[in-house]
Amino acid sequence: MRFVEELDVKGKRVFLRVDFNVPLTEEGEIRDDTRIRASLPTIIYLLEHGAKLVIASHLGRPKGKVDPKMSLKPAAARLASLIPNKVTQAPDVVGTEVTRLKKELKEGEVLLLENVRFTKAETDNDEAFARQLAEDIDVFVNDAFGSCHRAHASVVAIARFVKEKAAGYLLKKEVDYLRKAVHDPAKPYVAILGGAKVEDKIPVIENLLNKADDILIGGAMAYTFLKAQGKDVGKSLVEDDKLDIARTVLKKAAEKKVNFLLPLDHVLAAEVDAGAETEVVESLPFPAGKMGVDIGPKTVAAYAKIIAGAKTIVWNGPLGVFEIDKFAKGTIGIAESVAASGAISIVGGGDSIAAVKKAGVTDKISHISTGGGASLEFLAYETLPGIDALEN
Repeated sequence: MRFVEELDVKGKRVFLRVDFNVPLTEEGEIRDDTRIRASLPTIIYLLEHGAKLVIASHLGRPKGKVDPKMSLKPAAARLASLIPNKVTQAPDVVGTEVTRLKKELKEGEVLLLENVRFTKAETDNDEAFARQLAEDIDVFVNDAFGSCHRAHASVVAIARFVKEKAAGYLLKKEVDYLRKAVHDPAKPYVAILGGAKVEDKIPVIENLLNKADDILIGGAMAYTFLKAQGKDVGKSLVEDDKLDIARTVLKKAAEKKVNFLLPLDHVLAAEVDAGAETEVVESLPFPAGKMGVDIGPKTVAAYAKIIAGAKTIVWNGPLGVFEIDKFAKGTIGIAESVAASGAISIVGGGDSIAAVKKAGVTDKISHISTGGGASLEFLAYETLPGIDALEN
């Protein structure tokens, strides 16, 4: 995969795919511009080297229809405030007016296309639409790691119609860290997996069973594994249709001698509510009417001991109902342990990243992934459609 610094972009029209999928307020104002700032190194590099820059992104899920609430106009305004260059907001993604604006671009100027998902052809990875995106384009640069697991036209199909292509700074950093975790991890290698659904993590777990020394499980998915062992987990969230898969995973872990750990104690509540009373239990079955909402202090301590000895750590997913402060102690405890470990640490997924921020240890994490879903799929399949498109 080529890197943007290997290209000569002076005087060339460069199509840059970024991830400006920023959270907006009801009034349409940007709540957090982290994703825009994350692509600035690539944007600034291209502009300083004389590119005529066409930028594309999605925002939200408009499902192929124009929705003014998901317009990229706020992103265009924010980008214009962050760089000294001229930034023009296109009225559409393709079409006569967009073609005119592309051709009128001067070196060091930016044209930000409208939300690419305003057309269904984007998510269909439609070749005719990709050809339109590629019209008058000399170079394709992908810096949208968070979209690389999607076989969409502005990520994958466009690469077939642009001769020169490369990864931006953000994408390269993501791939460098994740490839090392997949292909050449320093040992011991500890994986921490949380979240609600076992189903989302099965391909990742199956790949990690061939690489990790320890897999630490938390979140609601832990209760599917516990029930698969024949334990009564009360009202806890369980995927009953995944119990056989959970049993298979547990069997494979034992066969491969991977230390596959489930919580040793649990914070219980009658309901997922900030006002609910809690209790910590170590034994099962759970009391009637109670559900697991967080890992308990004994589990945090046991997991922390393993984390302390790790050389590589990959973490995706919260270990409790993190949205509620009183159910977030386990997740924050793990965040603090990862930060203190000294290991190469890779954190992905919105709640895991929020935990790291809440614990105040962001600067002690080696790499915080901008794409939770993309990082999970990379760990599972060792590549992504968007990366393959740059390498083929």
